[in-house]
Amino acid sequence: MPNFTVTLEGAWLVRDVQSPDDAIGVAISESGKRLNQKKMDYVEVEVGQSYCPSCEEPLDGVFLVAGTGLVGLIFQMKIFNAESEEHASRIAKSMIGKALGSIPLRMVAVEELE
Repeated sequence: MPNFTVTLEGAWLVRDVQSPDDAIGVAISESGKRLNQKKMDYVEVEVGQSYCPSCEEPLDGVFLVAGTGLVGLIFQMKIFNAESEEHASRIAKSMIGKALGSIPLRMVAVEELE
């Protein structure tokens, strides 16, 4: 059975922050705490990126309005002995979703490991 690396994207809401950097720090810290409570320290967490529509430069995935930030986070984990890419993605989404609670998740990529 093959092994996969699964990448998910999540939207994290942060309240009472003053800057995009604060929002990013709080989002990574809070998500890391939730994952560590479930003994899921093997999940990698980083800030997602989007691209400027006019200049195509990469931008951090954070949007800040009135002290509230929406931070796009990327969650990546390895799934071993899955039956297929779809099976690996369902396993990852289920495990990460249970640890994070009501955080919306979307599948970004599934890659087979060699």
